[in-house]
Amino acid sequence: MDKLFEEVAVPVRHTLEPPLKWAGGKRWLVPHLRRLWAAHYHRRLVEPFCGGLSVALGLQPERALLNDINPHLINFFRWLQRGLRITIPMENNAGLYYQHRARFNELIRAGKGDSEEAAQLFYYLNRTGYNGLCRFNRRGEFNVPFGRYRSIHYRRDFTEYVPVLAQWEFTCGDFESVPLEEGDFVYADPPYDVEFRQYSPDGFSWEDQVRLARWLARHPGPVVLSNQATERIVRLYEQLGFRLTFVEAPRRISCTGDRSPAREVIATRNL
Repeated sequence: MDKLFEEVAVPVRHTLEPPLKWAGGKRWLVPHLRRLWAAHYHRRLVEPFCGGLSVALGLQPERALLNDINPHLINFFRWLQRGLRITIPMENNAGLYYQHRARFNELIRAGKGDSEEAAQLFYYLNRTGYNGLCRFNRRGEFNVPFGRYRSIHYRRDFTEYVPVLAQWEFTCGDFESVPLEEGDFVYADPPYDVEFRQYSPDGFSWEDQVRLARWLARHPGPVVLSNQATERIVRLYEQLGFRLTFVEAPRRISCTGDRSPAREVIATRNL
C-alpha cells in the first residue's frame, strides 16, 4: 500500500448518515481520505464543494468551513445546525410531491428561499424526487420530476446533528471566494471533467478546472483533490507538482459500451 494511505487512528466523535441523497457523493472515498486526514485532524477542514456532506460527516472535524454554489443546499445545512425538525407532510406520493415542489418554487420567487419552510421542502424534494437530483430551470425553479421509489425513509428530527455541526461554518459562492487560512486542510471535489456537469447555471468549464487547480496549488497547507482521471486532469495536476494516486470508483461510466469502472485520481500536496 502507498505509505501516504497507511491506516492511522483518528478520533471519530459521532457516526451520522449524510442527510441527503447527492449525485457524485464521495462516501465511498472516505476511508482513503481518512488516512490522509489522520495526521491533520487538529486542523480546520475546508471543502469548496461540500455537496451532500458525506466527507465532512465521515471525517468528523472539530472545525470546518464548508462551501457550495447551491444556496438551497447551504440553507438546508444552516437549518440543520439549528436542530431542524420537519413538520410538513411527507409521503411517497406524486400529488404531494408536485404540491410541495410548487410551494418551494413559490418561496424562491418570493425571496424566501432561506426560510425554514424552504429547508424542510428541500429535504422532502431531495428524498422523493428522481434519483436525488437537484436541478433548476433558467428561472431558478426546481424542476426535478417525481422519483417513483418503492419506499422512502424520511427523517423528521435532526437535532442529533447539532453538536457535530456546532463549529462548522457554511458559505455559498464560487470556490475562489472561500477565505482560506494558511493551515487549513483543503479537500476539493469539483464537478467531474466530463461532458455533462452542472456546478452552476453556467456549468463548470475546463477553464474553471484550471482555475481551481491553480488556486489549490497556491495554498501552503495540506490539499487533497479528487476527480475523474481524464488525461488532461492528470496532466494538469502533474504539471502543478501534485502527487497522484489512482483508485477505482464504485460507479460505472454509462456512455461506454463495456460499462467499465470509472477511474478516479486523488491529487495531494503538502501532506
